[in-house]
Amino acid sequence: MAELQFFTGTMDSGKSTLALQTNHNHAARGRAGRIFVTRDRAGAGRITSRLGLTHDAAEVGPEFDFWSYVVSELTHGARIDYLVCDEAQFYTPEQIDGLAKIVDELQIDVFAFGILTDFRTQLFPGAARLVELADRMNVLQVEALCWCGKRATHNARTENGVMVVEGDQVVVGDVEQGEHVHGRGGDADVDVAYEVLCRQHHRRRLTAARAKAVSLAPEPLPFG
Repeated sequence: MAELQFFTGTMDSGKSTLALQTNHNHAARGRAGRIFVTRDRAGAGRITSRLGLTHDAAEVGPEFDFWSYVVSELTHGARIDYLVCDEAQFYTPEQIDGLAKIVDELQIDVFAFGILTDFRTQLFPGAARLVELADRMNVLQVEALCWCGKRATHNARTENGVMVVEGDQVVVGDVEQGEHVHGRGGDADVDVAYEVLCRQHHRRRLTAARAKAVSLAPEPLPFG
């Protein structure tokens, strides 16, 4: 029986690497699949991992209809045994419903990969719908680490080096280097980057850079 599986973890936990490995494993066994992605750090139509792996993929826009696409492909003689869907947290709830319908009605496996919560610690709508519908939810065993060494559980966004907890839910950046994007005010540019933190340091808004700055700050003079 086909299944809708959801693989999730924080940023930097190897989701895209696993998505590409999943496609490789199934293709090596003679299965025919399709790969989908949206808002990958490398740009439209590519799925990339931080280990350097990359693969062409169909870009999923907000109006993309998975059901219509798959039915059209099958009607024209294509074979589809599975779908690999990366960055699935950015899909709309309706698109997730379409993936579930493909599994149930067409018996095509769907492997979805994505993070659960945004930098505000709130569920992405697509991820929330996957939690509600998935036959199996798999938490990635490769643990991303906070700067303190504890397991990272939260995704943090920084703007010009300062952690923020308000703003647009989706601004594409990277956990390794800032992504230069146009400022929300329209006049300034903002360097947006992401970092994974444990809950304690996310709650305290203590990023690696801020922790380093604090540790290098001079000790207060003792006054008796």
